Amino acid sequence: MEEKEISRAVIKRLPRYYRYLGELLENGMERISSNELSDRMQVTASQIRQDLNNFGGFGQQGYGYNVKYLYHEIGRILGLDKTYNMIIIGSGHLGQALANYVKFEKRGFRIIGMFDNNPALKGKRVRGIEIQMIEELDSFLKEHTIHIATLTLPKAGAEEVTGHLVDGGVKAIWNFAHTDLEVPADIIVENVHLSESLMQLSYNITRHDRERE
Repeated sequence: MEEKEISRAVIKRLPRYYRYLGELLENGMERISSNELSDRMQVTASQIRQDLNNFGGFGQQGYGYNVKYLYHEIGRILGLDKTYNMIIIGSGHLGQALANYVKFEKRGFRIIGMFDNNPALKGKRVRGIEIQMIEELDSFLKEHTIHIATLTLPKAGAEEVTGHLVDGGVKAIWNFAHTDLEVPADIIVENVHLSESLMQLSYNITRHDRERE
């Protein structure tokens, strides 16, 4: 059976559903209607039902959604029932901040290696992970199965190291570098361009100010 194509907009909303449902679980809520979830998330109830119907619906008429069940089902859809080995390349302030974010491990993202080209960082440990030099990356990739590589380094460095990652069998890249990477079709890249996000925020501030004039 051919798998249904899910829009990127729906996929982008799934982590929000997961986060809100997790908060509801922590507060002891057992069930919730699409209208109640709509009020919390500022997404229409109709949109919520449409989104979840892409994956089977999960709700019951007159009952709503079982919070625990829906939370675990969305986690499964997002692949959070698996464990992913991650490495961070670029172990400056941003790289170390990501390594220190303990919720990654709770979601199944296990950071097992950090790399940098700054000799001053060699041997430093971040949450028990020793920072290695980039020259050691190729041998590390041969010895470990790496599912995700996180790039938090300048543009030129990111473009250079990408080839090593592809040759080393890495199939997914979380790219914080300010460049669009050229990779084979079977490599998945998720770009996080912080400056673009900030510019969008600037645009929204400007538009808001104009509307008030």
